[in-house]
Amino acid sequence: MAAITVRNLDDDVQRRLKQRAAVNNRSMEAEARAILSAAVAPASFVDSWLALSSEFRGVELELDERTPSRELDLS
Repeated sequence: MAAITVRNLDDDVQRRLKQRAAVNNRSMEAEARAILSAAVAPASFVDSWLALSSEFRGVELELDERTPSRELDLS
């Protein structure tokens, strides 16, 4: 496994990371690993679908004329 060093981490960022780790019952190092893993994880199906479908947003589709609905006799 690789190791990284993060230099010049802002004190406020460190404080928030420590708080977040405590909430998740993890060490700061484990919390940082979880955050990094989530940040580079493959996109979910929904995210991928939304990205691919974005080119069709705002496109007006021509729809066939609909026939009036039939009356249904439930007696």
